[in-house]
Amino acid sequence: MNQKSEKEKMIAGEYYLAGDETLVADRRYARKQMMKFNAEMDPKKREEILKETFGQITNSAYIEPNLRFDYGYNITVGKNFYANFDCTLLDVCPITFGDDCMLAPNVQIYTASHPIDPEERKSGLENGAAVTVGDNVWLGGGSVIVPGVTLGNNVVVGAGSVVTKSFPDNVVIAGNPARVIKAVEPKKQAAENLAEVRQTIDVIDAKLVQLLEERMTAVSEVIRIKKEQDTPILDSTRESQVLEKVAQQVQQKAYETTIVDTFSAIMEKSRHYQKQQLEG
Repeated sequence: MNQKSEKEKMIAGEYYLAGDETLVADRRYARKQMMKFNAEMDPKKREEILKETFGQITNSAYIEPNLRFDYGYNITVGKNFYANFDCTLLDVCPITFGDDCMLAPNVQIYTASHPIDPEERKSGLENGAAVTVGDNVWLGGGSVIVPGVTLGNNVVVGAGSVVTKSFPDNVVIAGNPARVIKAVEPKKQAAENLAEVRQTIDVIDAKLVQLLEERMTAVSEVIRIKKEQDTPILDSTRESQVLEKVAQQVQQKAYETTIVDTFSAIMEKSRHYQKQQLEG
């Protein structure tokens, strides 16, 4: 069985020796690339330098100087990547971005770490953990992402936040440590949800129309009886009893006033219809 190189250990998140000659050479090359990138005024040439250095850039990456990274080859960038001034990507382990990600100024992403035990730390051993960022993620200015964090799609990180754990899709997070502030519902999904709810309302409305027709049939029978008995149209006692019963039947009390008012309006229209029929 072949023994892992220090580079392989590093990328895997295991303890490794950063003083390994291969890693020293890799960091030296990365610093030369950083110097070239940060001194370059032409955005297209800066992007070419990144494509020489990063592990993968899917189509385009616009990054403002100054940019800092450890190796570069552990950074993978999805489509349409943007990072503002002075971002730091410590990529001893993989840093992976999805499509359409945006980084505000001074964003810091760390995959690099050290042992907690002081003797191990003094030995020169280092370790790390990968960071994964989903699609359509916006990292606010000065935010810090620590090793091992995964952020889902459409996550927004508030400025100055310290993200110490992973979060799922469609949330806004902020604070130190970061926590969920609110959910994010993409407009497309919201429109689809609205259409679905409206379809449900249409089905309910069709049932209401049928029930109202049945009610009007019963009202017509009331009109026939009132004509025979020469009874007044308005029976206020009866209407009060009906409305009281409706109020008692409502289970969601937040809806009670609206539902009672709706029944009151139905009875008002019923009285108007009765009057037309009795006086016609």
